[in-house]
Amino acid sequence: MAAPQLGIADFFSLAQTLGIRDVEIRNDIASKPILDGAGPATIRAAAASAGVTIITINALQRFNEWNAAREDEAIALADYARDCGALAIILVPVNDGSGRGDGERQRNIETALKALKPILADRGIMGLVEPLGFVVCSLRRKSEAAAAIDAVGGNFRLVHDTFHHYLAGEARVFPALTGLVHISGVDDASVMIDDMRDGHRLLVGPKDRVGNVEQMCALVSGGYRGPFSFEPFADVLRTSRDPASGIRESMDFIGTRLVSLAA
Repeated sequence: MAAPQLGIADFFSLAQTLGIRDVEIRNDIASKPILDGAGPATIRAAAASAGVTIITINALQRFNEWNAAREDEAIALADYARDCGALAIILVPVNDGSGRGDGERQRNIETALKALKPILADRGIMGLVEPLGFVVCSLRRKSEAAAAIDAVGGNFRLVHDTFHHYLAGEARVFPALTGLVHISGVDDASVMIDDMRDGHRLLVGPKDRVGNVEQMCALVSGGYRGPFSFEPFADVLRTSRDPASGIRESMDFIGTRLVSLAA
């Protein structure tokens, strides 16, 4: 999402230019992989040529609404991930106001994870559960996802999304159970927290309200040593003719702030 306008080879080349070795690809960007019909062998070859590792495919949507259609989607995505060399798939919950009842939420998560466990295990793929902090989401808090993972077992980890962590108002982080961190900033000083949406999400900079660097510090201090992945959605990023400059500027800002906070 940091450079959604690029084709896959150019995207991998961008990562290489920036000194980034790990990347995410998505299955929800029109005219881009996977929606453009690119086969997994093509993706694997392009990644190998650029020297990058595909850490995830983002995502299996509505994973906690388990049914026959979801099972088919999960199998197809897990097959693609295995064949293109991706290490994991992101699991995104229902986000339309349904499935939010106490007890219902927890049952739905466990049901889905139990069903996903053998699908992912057979293909050597990790499942990364990503709670969304929106009020209408059926899985807002990492604590509920962590409890389900503990109950089910298997190769599952959490996604700590700094934007969604902020929206959910959840103080606790789970560094030992975290497999990936999504980072994005909100600069708009006028938008209320409950009104924040994906379109407000930018690369992390000095006006950030979400507290990205502080969250990153908390995770690292707790022992997290995994990747941090940019996940901004603002339209301005879709039209940038020089995505490398913006990404590099954000990386430099984050690095400077991390050093400052550690001092």
